[in-house]
Amino acid sequence: MKTADHKIYLASKSPRRRELLRQIGVDFELLLLRSDGPRGADVTEEVLPGESALDYVARVSNEKAAFAWDLVRRRHLTPRPVLAADTTVTIDGVILGKPADRAEAVAMLEQLSGRTHEVLTSIAVHYKNFAEQRTQVSQVRFGVLSPASIAAYCATPEPYDKAGAYGIQGSAALFVEHIEGSHSGIMGLPLYETAQLLREAGLPLP
Repeated sequence: MKTADHKIYLASKSPRRRELLRQIGVDFELLLLRSDGPRGADVTEEVLPGESALDYVARVSNEKAAFAWDLVRRRHLTPRPVLAADTTVTIDGVILGKPADRAEAVAMLEQLSGRTHEVLTSIAVHYKNFAEQRTQVSQVRFGVLSPASIAAYCATPEPYDKAGAYGIQGSAALFVEHIEGSHSGIMGLPLYETAQLLREAGLPLP
C-alpha cells in the first residue's frame, strides 16, 4: 500500500507527540478532534466500568484514529495515514488520568512517590483498509518525593495536561529513579512501534 504523499495526519493536540514525530523525520498535518464544547467530545476518554488500563488505551486510540479517518473521507481530504495515540498511568490497578486541579495532582504524585507504576501508550494508524493498533508498556520508578518538591512541581503548569500528573520530558525527570521500557513511550509516542505501523501503512521510513 502506497501513500498519496509522504505526510500523515496526526490526531493529537500533544506538543510532545509533534516533537517526537519531527525527531524521526515524519511530516504531518494536524487533524484535531473536538475534546469539549456544547456537542461534547468527538471521542470520550472516560474509563468504562470494569475496563482495564490496557483495554482502555487501546480502545481510545482506536476510536480516535477511526473518527479522524472518517473525517478525512467526509471532508474529501487528501488520503493519508491517520495516527492517534492515548497514554495513561496505572498503579495498584487504578488508572490515573489528567488531574482536574492542584489537589488531585498532589494526590497522584504522593501515590507515585517511592514506587513503581506503569505508563501505557497505545497508538493506532488507520488508512483506507488498514487499521492497526499497538500498545507499549513501560515501568517507571519514582524516588521518594518530599512534600516541598511535590508542591513546587504542582505550582507549575506542567502536571495538568498529563496522565499521572507529570511529564518525564520536563522537570519531573528529577523524580525518576529508573525506567524499564520506552522513554518516548512514556512521553506519549513510542517511536519504535510508531515507525513500524507507519511503514506497514505505506509510509516510506528508513
